[in-house]
Amino acid sequence: MKPFPIPVVPVGPGSQTDEAPDYLAMPGGMATFQAPRLPEGAQAADVAHAASLLAGLVDAMAGAAFDGPPLVLPLDAETPGVREVLTQSLGFGEVSAFTVAPTRLRVQETAFASLWRVLEEGEDGRLLHDRLTVCPVPPELYAAMRATARPDLVPPVVLPGMMNGEALLAEVRQQAAAHRARRPAHVINLTLLPVSEADLDYLYGALGHREVSILSRGYGNCRVTSTRLAHVWWVQYFNSMDTLILNTLEVVDMPDVVLAAEEDFRDSIERLREYVALLAEA
Repeated sequence: MKPFPIPVVPVGPGSQTDEAPDYLAMPGGMATFQAPRLPEGAQAADVAHAASLLAGLVDAMAGAAFDGPPLVLPLDAETPGVREVLTQSLGFGEVSAFTVAPTRLRVQETAFASLWRVLEEGEDGRLLHDRLTVCPVPPELYAAMRATARPDLVPPVVLPGMMNGEALLAEVRQQAAAHRARRPAHVINLTLLPVSEADLDYLYGALGHREVSILSRGYGNCRVTSTRLAHVWWVQYFNSMDTLILNTLEVVDMPDVVLAAEEDFRDSIERLREYVALLAEA
């Protein structure tokens, strides 16, 4: 497989010596919620305004349905000081993503699950738009996949040493053509199937890694990338030593590992309300 475009710093136990048995490394600690620290060195007026913005947002969250339309808080008109306070206040969650087409986006889940920071950049890297979005996953990631993928593809030339590459690609194409919105994922577990390196090269050549890249951190890392075939995602799980332990293709709107759950949404409302109260007292 080609290198994943989001750099990852491995965490967990140290590496074995050359004489040690070559065991598969066990997972390290799971990423858990840590409340962001109060902003340091910020102007009192910026902190107060940021607290007001978040108070309005959490009230809207409390009155919204989790599976309803996303809640969007534009930040374009806010001062750099207020946006920096929001960055410090909201912290960083487990999921991050970026797109390179049709627009350049940087997406970061905050420490409050289902609350996302979405930054849109120009070709020169200049910030164009800044917003907070409340939803299971920002719809911009769906849109980027749909805009850059194809409804079907032409199979590439068969490679020497292949065993099941052609059959697997035929299954992927059939499932992608039959997929409908909100259907459960059809998962092809390449780790458990008899596949050769030539099979994997063949699948990569046909599907490729495309314009949406997502990293979800929990036990180790899960790396998700769109392909050039609509609704088809590479989903690869790595342990805390950055060793590939599960390699799958998923035919689905968006892999579940990326999505915030409704219980996380409800929990975030309570935690964010408590944190807004702390900000208001700062």
